[in-house]
Amino acid sequence: MVTAIVLAAGSGSRMNQKREKQFLLLDGKPLLYYSLKTFEASIVDEIILVTKEKDIEYCRTEIVEKYGFSKVKKIVPGGKERYDSVQKGIKASDRRHKTVMIHDAARPFVTNRMILDSISAARRYKACTVAVPVKDTIKVVDDYGFGEETPDRSKLYQIQTPQTFDREVITEAYSRLRISGDKDITDDTMIVERYLDQKVKMVEGSYRNIKVTTPEDMIFAEAIIKGENNSYEKE
Repeated sequence: MVTAIVLAAGSGSRMNQKREKQFLLLDGKPLLYYSLKTFEASIVDEIILVTKEKDIEYCRTEIVEKYGFSKVKKIVPGGKERYDSVQKGIKASDRRHKTVMIHDAARPFVTNRMILDSISAARRYKACTVAVPVKDTIKVVDDYGFGEETPDRSKLYQIQTPQTFDREVITEAYSRLRISGDKDITDDTMIVERYLDQKVKMVEGSYRNIKVTTPEDMIFAEAIIKGENNSYEKE
């Protein structure tokens, strides 16, 4: 059985909007709607939605109830940092579910294929993340902005979500994180790699699986939605 934790507690300060980015409208619906819709239609058994405490009622009435997302079993308040919110989501989830998926609500274009592939990989390898090969040459620079190294691009991947884990693995990793007190955590794969010496399997993602972070990203998201709508009209 599978739990999906959807993180919608970010402030979205780089969007320069009064409303948090997960609630900005994309083709007439909140950004959060799209990932919830995909998980609702998937084989996932429960969805735990993590948001700011002040937004819980809005999420319940204007998104979960309005669009009939019956798999959203709990809406819980997030924490100060992303990893705090993930931890609260894990704690709120059904412990009988052995596979835990963690997804950013700011990625509206997750697909059922990504979900299925991630669940399969997590059951085999214990930890995996959706990712795509980088397209550009990457430079490692020094403190003064001069290039020091050019990594082999064929070995570089851009990490996305969902990130999916065996429950025991992610729970133990977070337990060790709490003890360490580390703060330089940007995603969940870092935690299992650092504290469990656990390798993370790369699962094929999509360049369309963008994270909406800046106003320009909303333009890209709108173009993707428009393209999808046009393709449906032709079928």
